[in-house]
Amino acid sequence: MRISMTGEYAVRAMIHLSSISKGKVTHISDISKEQNIPETLLRKIMGQLVKIGLVRSSRGKGGGVMLAKPGDSISLLDIIQGIEGQIILNQCLVDEKYCDQTSYCAVRKVWQQAQDQMLSILNGKSICDLANESNRNFLEFSNNKQTLN
Repeated sequence: MRISMTGEYAVRAMIHLSSISKGKVTHISDISKEQNIPETLLRKIMGQLVKIGLVRSSRGKGGGVMLAKPGDSISLLDIIQGIEGQIILNQCLVDEKYCDQTSYCAVRKVWQQAQDQMLSILNGKSICDLANESNRNFLEFSNNKQTLN
């Protein structure tokens, strides 16, 4: 399983939105510049995020985008599955018809355990947590960079 650049950009954009004051609207062009995401692609991604209910969008003067619900209630899993679809490590986990050895396969159990753990980890991280961690990491990086100069 591999997360596409679209999924990666969606995560970065959502973390960015989570770091903005609650209720404050921002522009897609600003997110694009600050996160180094192609604006045309980001507009499509934001459309998807609006459609799945993670982002709210408004047009006109004072318009822009913002989180549709609190960042601590949006998990990394919500974003990835909203953009990429259901995360599945192997077809045998979707339906037994993909493999005639499913009922006795030892590897299938490993795939299931790995998938369960991955989903649990992704579901356990909110974008609010990630935004806070990113801010701390950036400050630490900036301080270390200044110390070296």
